[in-house]
Amino acid sequence: MNILFDTNVILDALLDREPFGTDAAGLFNAVEDCAINGLICANSVTTIFYLIRKGMHIQQARHKLRLLLELFEIAPVNRSVLENALNLSFADYEDSVVYQSAVSVNADGIVTRNQKDFIKSKIAVYSPVELLAAIHGR
Repeated sequence: MNILFDTNVILDALLDREPFGTDAAGLFNAVEDCAINGLICANSVTTIFYLIRKGMHIQQARHKLRLLLELFEIAPVNRSVLENALNLSFADYEDSVVYQSAVSVNADGIVTRNQKDFIKSKIAVYSPVELLAAIHGR
């Protein structure tokens, strides 16, 4: 199952943000164990680095980013993705880009804490709890 991770879920895991960090870390484990194939939008990588860098030494932030890049595949954000995202009727352009990036790599779903932002999605949208349940057959 190819799952594109929204930025908020990645940050929950990397920063152990309560009460969301445990579920996000469980999803990272699922990627590491090859239970799912994890993807991140290319444009999310710089945002993630910027935000994690605020709370730690730059070497720690670089280390976390290297681990992230080893674990996840990167979904492209190119001209086609950006232009197609403009044509969608999502309320937020950034969410539209995430969705279109997921579509461009034939993702089976998106995992996010903000499911309402993807209400117009034609692919599955999971909360971290829902995706963990699906992975574990609950």
